[in-house]
Amino acid sequence: MQTASKKVINGWAMYDWANSVYNLVITTTFFPIYFTEATKDAFKSDDIPFLGRTISNSALYTYSVAAAYFIISILYPFLTSIADSRGNKKKFMQFFCYIGALGCSALYFFKGENVLWGVSFFMLAAIGYCGSLVFYNSYLPEIAAEEDRDRISARGYSYGYIGSVLLQLIGFALVLILPSAGEATRITFLLTGLWWFGFAQLTFRVLPVSTPAAQKNNASLFKESIGEIKKVYQQVKQMPVLKRFLRGFFFYSMGVQTVMLAATLFGSKVLGLTTTKLIVTVVIIQLVAIIGAWVMSRLSSVYGNLKVLIGVVVLWIVICVAAYYTAVLKEQGTDPEFHFYGLAVAVGLVMGGIQSLSRSTYSKLMPETKDTASFFSYYDLTEKIAIVIGMFSFAYIDELTGNMKQSVLSLIVFFVIGLIWLYSALYKQRQKAS
Repeated sequence: MQTASKKVINGWAMYDWANSVYNLVITTTFFPIYFTEATKDAFKSDDIPFLGRTISNSALYTYSVAAAYFIISILYPFLTSIADSRGNKKKFMQFFCYIGALGCSALYFFKGENVLWGVSFFMLAAIGYCGSLVFYNSYLPEIAAEEDRDRISARGYSYGYIGSVLLQLIGFALVLILPSAGEATRITFLLTGLWWFGFAQLTFRVLPVSTPAAQKNNASLFKESIGEIKKVYQQVKQMPVLKRFLRGFFFYSMGVQTVMLAATLFGSKVLGLTTTKLIVTVVIIQLVAIIGAWVMSRLSSVYGNLKVLIGVVVLWIVICVAAYYTAVLKEQGTDPEFHFYGLAVAVGLVMGGIQSLSRSTYSKLMPETKDTASFFSYYDLTEKIAIVIGMFSFAYIDELTGNMKQSVLSLIVFFVIGLIWLYSALYKQRQKAS
C-alpha cells in the first residue's frame, strides 16, 4: 500500500493535538492537583466521604482512573468489531470524542464538595478519551505504509505534546491572572473540552470513511462481536513474535501508564512541591517527550523496534528506583525539587518514545487485514487492562502503607516481567529471520 496524502496524514495527527489536552490537563496536572486540594478544602481532611465510606482523596482519584479504564476495556471489543464489520469507525470515534469533551467541560462545575459529580464526569472524560483513541490508532495501518509508520506515529505524538503544552500554558496564565486559582482551574477544564471538540473537526473532515470488512451483517451484534474477538485472538496465537510482544507490552504498560497518571500526585503529596512547580515540571516532560518520540523513531530504524523498546524499559526501571530514593531524600530533609526536575527530563525522553514505538511496532507485527479496529482493540484492551491493574495496585499499596513511595517501587516488578517478554519476542524474531 501507499501512504496517504500529506493532508490526510496531518489531519490524522491533528487528533493527537486535539485530545492530548485531556491527557495533560485532566489526568496529569490540573485535575489531580485540583481534586485533592478542593476536596481537602471542602472536608478539611485528605480523608473524604464517598458512597458511604471514608477514603483518601488520592486513593479515590486513582481508583476512579482504574474504574474508568475497566469500563472501557469491557466495551472495546464490542465497539471495534462492530466498527470494522460495518465500516463506521469514524462515527464511533466522533461519538467518544464528543462525550469525552463533554466530560472535561462539565468539570467546570466541580467545586470539591460535590465529589460524585467530579468523579462521574472525570470518568466520562476518560471513557471518551480511551474510546476514541482505539479508532484513531486503527487508522494508522490504513493510511501509512509499513516503512512510514514509525515516523507518522511519532508525528502524532509530537503534535499532541505541542498542543497540550500550549493549553497548559494558557491554564497556567489564567491561574496567575485571575484572583481565584480554583476558578481559573475550572475554566481550564472548560477550555479543554472546547479545544478537544473544536480541533477534532479538522481530523474528522479529512479522515476517510472505512470500508466494511463484512458485506453482510446477519448475526446479532453480540455474536458478531464475540466472533471478531475470537478471530483476532486465534490469529495472535499463531504469531509468536506478536504474541510475546503483546505480553511484554501488557506488563510494561502497567508501569508506564501508572507513572504517567500518578506522577503529579507523587510530586504533590510525597515531595510537597507547589502547584506552580508541578506545572513547570509537566511542561518540561511534554517538551522533552517531543524529542524523545523522534529520537526513538530514528533509533528504531537503525537497531530495530524491539531492541530499542528493551533499552527504554530498562531506563523506566532506573527512573522508578530514582523516584523512590528522591522520596527518601525528602524524608531525610533534603529539598527534592531539582531531583524531581531531573526525573521529569528522564520521563519525558522515554515517555514519548515508548508510546510512539509501541503503537508502530504493533502495527508492523499485525497481519495484513481489514479488521484494523478489532486488532487495535486487542492492543488497546491490553493496555487498558494493564492500567486497571497498575492503578489499582498503586492505590491499594498507597492506602495500605500510607506512603506512595512504596507504590512507585512496586512498579519495577511490572517492568521486569515486561522486559523478559520483550527479550523473548526479540529471540523469536531472530529465529524467524534465520
